[in-house]
Amino acid sequence: MNISIIGATGYSGVELIRLLVKHPEANIVAVYSNSQAGKTMQEVYPHLTHIFTDSLTKIDCGRIRKEADAVFIATPSGISGQLVPQLLDGKLKVIDVSGDFRLATPELYNKWYGKQTAAQEYLDQAVYGLSEWNADAIRGTKLLANPGCYPTATLLSLLPLLKEDLIDGTSIIVDAKSGVTGAGRSASLGTHFCEVNESISAYKVAKHQHTPEIEQTLNHLTGKEVLVSFTPHLVPMNRGILTTSYATLKEGVTNEQVAAAFSEAYEGKPFVRLRPGAYPKTKEVYGSNYCDIAWHVDDRTGRVIVLAVIDNVVKGAAGQAVQNMNLMFGLPETTGLEFTPVYP
Repeated sequence: MNISIIGATGYSGVELIRLLVKHPEANIVAVYSNSQAGKTMQEVYPHLTHIFTDSLTKIDCGRIRKEADAVFIATPSGISGQLVPQLLDGKLKVIDVSGDFRLATPELYNKWYGKQTAAQEYLDQAVYGLSEWNADAIRGTKLLANPGCYPTATLLSLLPLLKEDLIDGTSIIVDAKSGVTGAGRSASLGTHFCEVNESISAYKVAKHQHTPEIEQTLNHLTGKEVLVSFTPHLVPMNRGILTTSYATLKEGVTNEQVAAAFSEAYEGKPFVRLRPGAYPKTKEVYGSNYCDIAWHVDDRTGRVIVLAVIDNVVKGAAGQAVQNMNLMFGLPETTGLEFTPVYP
């Protein structure tokens, strides 16, 4: 498969390069970055010296349609919505990592992102790429909306419980913590070393753009009424997400039923590792495409607490994008992704 990458100099873009240069069925034919055009990848990322030496060029949709079988778009929000109408042609398959095609309507996107995206006809073509839950639709699409990092961990935590009607969908609270790479590579005061180091802070309380993505997907995949309180936090580490999700159990639900729901949902799913009663750490999935999930039933309060950890740049972005590419091209979903976490 000939692959192009748009936005190759961001963290998700360079992680795509790391994964795809070792993918047995992928050949990167071009990397694009309007901001770094004319430079080589090793000028921007010296760690790629002698591994990937291609030069960056300005985005050329005509060239991409001609040369590539698939294109990954790893740009800031608001850009891919303008590019996709120029790219959806013929055989080309588009995997959008940026988020412009995750929400159902342009109006909803504008409300939460404060930007414009593509017209409704293109949003209607997009398939949401939560690999473990939407594989059949993913296999048949030419436009894939790769899930956000926070939603990936949250949805994998909650979908089994909602699907089996074990929790009250209107009672969900999600406490989420992310490493600084989740904010992207562009410098800002909020990600300055002196602001982040030795500190933890909440942000975008009650207004984070991943909230409607979580609610929309929970509703779409289970048909249940949902209402989610989602609060993200920034922690002083490079990679990793930990989500702690709380929900009220339906009357009479037992720990055995909760365990059975998770076991049934993820049997045969190679990148979800169930660890009942454990306390997963982000370090335990660092650099990998795994999502580790643990749960605890609190009989005193009648709630279930679900813990999930992912590497936000891999399973939360580039890794899941490659997993979805594999599904879209009829490959085993593990192709090019079977590597162990980096530890310590």
